[in-house]
Amino acid sequence: MMKRKEFMLGATFGLVLAAGATAGGVIDWPSANAGPVAGVSGRLSPNAGAAGLAFAPPQGAPLSFADIFQQVAPAVVQIDVEAPIQRPEGGVLRIPGIPFGVPVPELEEGEEAPTSVGAGSGFFISANGYIVTNAHVVENATKITVRLADQRELEARLIGRDEATDLAVIKVEGADFPFVNFEEGAQPRVGDWVIAVGNPFGLGGTATAGIVSAQGRNIPDPTAQYVDFLQIDAAINRGNSGGPTFDIYGRVIGVNSAIYSPTGNSVGIGFAIPASVAKPVTDQLMRNGTVERGYVGLGLRTFTADQWEAYGLPRDFEGAYIESVTDGGPADRAGARVGDLLVGVNGDAVKDGTEATRLVGAAKPGETIRLEVIRDGRRVTLNVRSGTRPPESELRAGDELGGGSAAPGEPPAARGEVVEGLTVTPLTATLRSRYGIPESVDGLIITDVARGVPASRLGLQPGLVITQADRTRIRTVEALRTAIETVKRSGRPSVLVFVWTPQGTAPLALPFEDEE
Repeated sequence: MMKRKEFMLGATFGLVLAAGATAGGVIDWPSANAGPVAGVSGRLSPNAGAAGLAFAPPQGAPLSFADIFQQVAPAVVQIDVEAPIQRPEGGVLRIPGIPFGVPVPELEEGEEAPTSVGAGSGFFISANGYIVTNAHVVENATKITVRLADQRELEARLIGRDEATDLAVIKVEGADFPFVNFEEGAQPRVGDWVIAVGNPFGLGGTATAGIVSAQGRNIPDPTAQYVDFLQIDAAINRGNSGGPTFDIYGRVIGVNSAIYSPTGNSVGIGFAIPASVAKPVTDQLMRNGTVERGYVGLGLRTFTADQWEAYGLPRDFEGAYIESVTDGGPADRAGARVGDLLVGVNGDAVKDGTEATRLVGAAKPGETIRLEVIRDGRRVTLNVRSGTRPPESELRAGDELGGGSAAPGEPPAARGEVVEGLTVTPLTATLRSRYGIPESVDGLIITDVARGVPASRLGLQPGLVITQADRTRIRTVEALRTAIETVKRSGRPSVLVFVWTPQGTAPLALPFEDEE
């Protein structure tokens, strides 16, 4: 489970460690014999080791990280944020483990919304007060307070947020702040030492150390389409978000953004936005307050090996399935179709939907983007005039579909026909009303799933709708049977079906029952 939001009701507290001096200028890690640099201003040039060993540690580095912490801690800040508590849609708060919703009353005229207080981390990247943090730390903030290592508290203003990378820049008034630099020249390797500094649980000035445990991680988060994360095993917890990940020379190689945890606390798997991504994004935010990306209006789906096989392609096929085309959008005007397979952008092959999204996003609005698709076995090139990508929250809102499930005591499911252990029947007005299925959805609704059949292991349940099977739109039971028989005759062990759920449409490789 991915955890990103830092959320603490009531007053937060910070035990701030006043580490190092407050001198201005960039903070860099000196050579092993240089000692502390308290009181020294200006840029310090680190000794990064012999050529070809850019991450070779200084003598004694694995024995202690005290010197590096002393050097970089003054640039790291605690960020306290006040934000209004959003009234849930429908006015009902759903609490895990409680089978009923808790009504939340509407605000009366003139009544102010209650506020929450959250805490995160950040770090200075310039002497004149620019601070990098996570976008989710300052989301909907009405007041941002920055607490420095010397325990000063300064009010900050938001310069800009980029939801697509979860980065934000805020600014405090003043000059000669200690700051650190992003490392762009050398890339950390798996196994290199790292140190994370931040504000876990409101405890400011906390350092944890570990190694880079993996590179190029994609995490299951809709706001992470433009980031290949560094995976680190240095402990990061609630409140570390937005804090820096340093190498052993005091250079920022990442921005802590997320953890993988079933409990909400560190289990040793954290994710940092690499400096190669963070630096250009924060530069744009500092200049313009926003980040513009190319946009073509395609919904892309990356299949697993089993799904590609079920679709009739090699298991190692690289590309993305176009599952939706925005009406009137750039790709729609260029002739893109649902069911096309996107395999190239501007001459570069794409291995999945994430890579395609990043290549499209790299284009400037107004530029022509060449999309290469496979359609009916033929390669087709579409010239698309790029638009400007809307904010991620707007895109997510457009993808959300309403829906529900049958309530206890409702009439039994409608009769239907059994196909591969699934009882299916065409949609009717009554079934739409019972299961909360939008009018825009059409297909065969599942009304029962037999126990023990291969389909039962896919999580299918009554109320979901099969909309497509083996590249064919499904409206009748006979059409579904025909598609399945065609796939069986081809020798494939499963058929690719698209299933509508209240959370969106998902592709599934539906395995066949054994034939006696």
